[in-house]
Amino acid sequence: MAGSSRSEQRIGLLNGIAAYGMWGLVPLFWPLLKPAGAGEILAHRMVWSLAFVAVALLFVRRWAWAGELLRRPRRLALVAVAAGVITVNWGVYIWAVNSGHVVEASLGYFINPLVTIAMGVLLLKERLRPAQWAAVATGFAAVLVLTIGYGQPPWISLCLAFSFATYGLVKKKVNLGGVESLAAETAIQFLPALGYLLWLGSQGESTFTSEGLGHSALLAATGVVTAIPLVCFGAAAIRVPLSTLGLLQYLAPVFQFVLGVLYFGEAMPPERWAGFGLVWLALTLLTWDALRTARRTARALREQLDRTGAGVAPAKGDAAAREQGVVASGTPAPVSPAAPDASDTSEQHDVGAAKP
Repeated sequence: MAGSSRSEQRIGLLNGIAAYGMWGLVPLFWPLLKPAGAGEILAHRMVWSLAFVAVALLFVRRWAWAGELLRRPRRLALVAVAAGVITVNWGVYIWAVNSGHVVEASLGYFINPLVTIAMGVLLLKERLRPAQWAAVATGFAAVLVLTIGYGQPPWISLCLAFSFATYGLVKKKVNLGGVESLAAETAIQFLPALGYLLWLGSQGESTFTSEGLGHSALLAATGVVTAIPLVCFGAAAIRVPLSTLGLLQYLAPVFQFVLGVLYFGEAMPPERWAGFGLVWLALTLLTWDALRTARRTARALREQLDRTGAGVAPAKGDAAAREQGVVASGTPAPVSPAAPDASDTSEQHDVGAAKP
């Protein structure tokens, strides 16, 4: 039994690394789609993502959620908001990568946990621990340093971070599994995206049929590039603790940063290094605080069990919920475009599900 559990955790860890690794390496893919512009690439991503997840849902025969969603207008409206916000996130990210701003895009996902915490305080009236306040303040200082260095605020990073944090906030209210969520959102995106592609074709500006079969296949592959990491993330989310996912989330921006500096050769003047250094310091504080709080929670739980003499560990779901609360209030894992449904716990679904 213990061996089986270790094997499951190993599979989950490998899937988590694969998911965040693919999200981290995706800047290598978008430039392959040139001469298509960011708008055309984005529209193809929406259209082909829906096609891919529709086939996946047809294969697993999970359609009951769609009828329930249609019967709940408020929930459907939240899905529409999520679709709009993630459209902005995807579009800005694709444009940033293909315009030579990979490093600034990576910064957006580094500061996303800090923005998520700040939004929790401002919108949800959450209370922070001292280390979390210090991390947020350090992140704010980093943005000031980068603003001075750039000569203007790092708009790309801020747009990506705030759109992603908003997306996560809305997703927590929707409570849909990853594949289902992506299907609902791309269904809303589908008609505007298809209409835009048809308009491009009528203007003779579409590259889908004019740049050869290989280019067409790459544009169609945007659906696979979007969905495959979600499948891997879903396999990880049900097998490894959320604290582990909270640490793995940093793989994606680290890979993006390294690609931006070493592969794309983007400049890193001293003031930019200083800004990134402050961001990394803030994330170190968050991670340390989250791990420390998790250990204290586990110790308190063991002591409570010893005092009561129950000798029975809490149910797995209860333990996961407690750990999830620690991670959510400590180091929020990225609430990315949505992980496959594992247990109907909204925060578990949303962690890391909609990466670039």
